[in-house]
Amino acid sequence: MQITRITDLSSAGLADYSRLTDVALRRVLEPAGGLYIAESPKVIARALNAGHRPRSLLIQEQWMPDAERLLADWPEVPIYVGEASVLEQLTGYNLHRGALAAMHRPELKPVEALLTNARRIVILEDIVDHTNVGAIFRSVAGLGADAVLITPRCADPLYRRSVRVSMGTVLQVPWTRLPQWGVAAPLLHDAGFHLAALALADNAVSLDVFAEAAPERLAIILGAEGDGLSQHALAAADTVVTIPMLHGVDSLNVASASAVALYALRSRS
Repeated sequence: MQITRITDLSSAGLADYSRLTDVALRRVLEPAGGLYIAESPKVIARALNAGHRPRSLLIQEQWMPDAERLLADWPEVPIYVGEASVLEQLTGYNLHRGALAAMHRPELKPVEALLTNARRIVILEDIVDHTNVGAIFRSVAGLGADAVLITPRCADPLYRRSVRVSMGTVLQVPWTRLPQWGVAAPLLHDAGFHLAALALADNAVSLDVFAEAAPERLAIILGAEGDGLSQHALAAADTVVTIPMLHGVDSLNVASASAVALYALRSRS
């Protein structure tokens, strides 16, 4: 295996990991550079199991056994090893999970490929909070939806925080980006999906009522905190659904709402 003990932080092989607290730099390194960062041996293992290709590994010395196990099929991938203080100086934060991997991004599949055998999908419209995106993916994985579709302005599911919060499930759940609603809505309807927008509206149907006779093929549309769903999304929806609330509370955090809705609308066959 290609093991390098870190002595020079300016080494070209470490550039993928440097200054990870700088949001602008991360956007250059990850989406534009065709990379994302997987954090912790568990998440790295899920990325590899999903068929993603590693570029390098950055670890503390005590994680060498895990690194050797993870990269048993990738002996050509470099492993950079350093003390905790050195790695913190490099990345800008305490690497308490012990390992980072720079992973090549897989090519996104066309929307049609994800719809073919799906019965429950989730659509994220312009959700810009990476924590919420990651938490929704975890709900999707745990509660049985088949895929996630995200709009062009939605936050990147492979952003480091999203991957971490999802516990690596963003690497398991099929996902891709939707076109604009003018193209997306006919595409989804032609595939036989009923579009249910989770929103507050005068004509909204209560979630428990809607769940009693949920359509066989269902797309649940979730919007950003604050602004909620756009008028285009609401116009595309076949039904507006709301979660009944108590004590003057009008809504839940979008990640919490996704879990409630997914559980209520889960496929039972």
